[in-house]
Amino acid sequence: MINRNFEYGDRVQLTDAKGKLYSITLAAGAEWHTHKGMLKHDEIVGLPEGSLVCTNQELKFQAFRPLLADYVLSMPRGATIIYPKDAAMILGIADIKPGVRVLEAGVGSGALSISLLRAIGDEGLLHSVEIREDFAKISENNVTNYFKIKPNNWKLTIGALQDQNFDSEFDRIILDMLAPWDCLDVSAKALVPGGVFLSYVATTTQLSKIAEAIKDSGLFTEPESSETIMRGWHHEGLAVRPQHRMIGHTGFLVFARRMAPGIPALQRRRRPSKGSYDNLE
Repeated sequence: MINRNFEYGDRVQLTDAKGKLYSITLAAGAEWHTHKGMLKHDEIVGLPEGSLVCTNQELKFQAFRPLLADYVLSMPRGATIIYPKDAAMILGIADIKPGVRVLEAGVGSGALSISLLRAIGDEGLLHSVEIREDFAKISENNVTNYFKIKPNNWKLTIGALQDQNFDSEFDRIILDMLAPWDCLDVSAKALVPGGVFLSYVATTTQLSKIAEAIKDSGLFTEPESSETIMRGWHHEGLAVRPQHRMIGHTGFLVFARRMAPGIPALQRRRRPSKGSYDNLE
């Protein structure tokens, strides 16, 4: 049986009776103080996950190791993170799997980087490009703290993606930036034929511009776009209803695949609405 008891250095998520979450990292001799007493870290070490722990004033908490979603929602941020619901969709839509080589640009706080590294495994490769040095530092700290070591298969480059030089080195490219349409040429050069291009954008104007740029480039298949809306539910006896609060919108995902060099993409036959394209009367 694998020993899963808490050890020094473990990150522990504490949940009170109201469902409020707290996160601490166990250290020898350390104490965690609340509005109702304090809890010694030493008293948690050796306990299995799912234990109840109490402060010296009998305030009770459930103790678990945080899941990935718990970690990314509570870790330090420089830029807004990609939420777990979107990260999960990105892994699925872009077919991120063990062994693939992924180029990521727009690292932000490193939330998606952690998900990508977990999915590609030790045989995969993640090259992250971040234009802002302060964001790169935050993401490096968050990724290293999560894995307790900087992964050997992760390379972090500070600079603009357009300034990088790649040549069919990656199976997947994921962009999280304000103007991804400026990076289509470098993305096409970096992707192998059949590779996946995926862009995460926040607004409808960005969605329209990147979709049209993909079509005009002729380098990728017809783009597909989607968004993910997740709604929680309240259930208390017969009182079962949607929760009043929800995150209605976070971002759009735009997906396409790299055509073989010199092969034009098939233009999808469509009947556009009046005014959808300037050159139509």
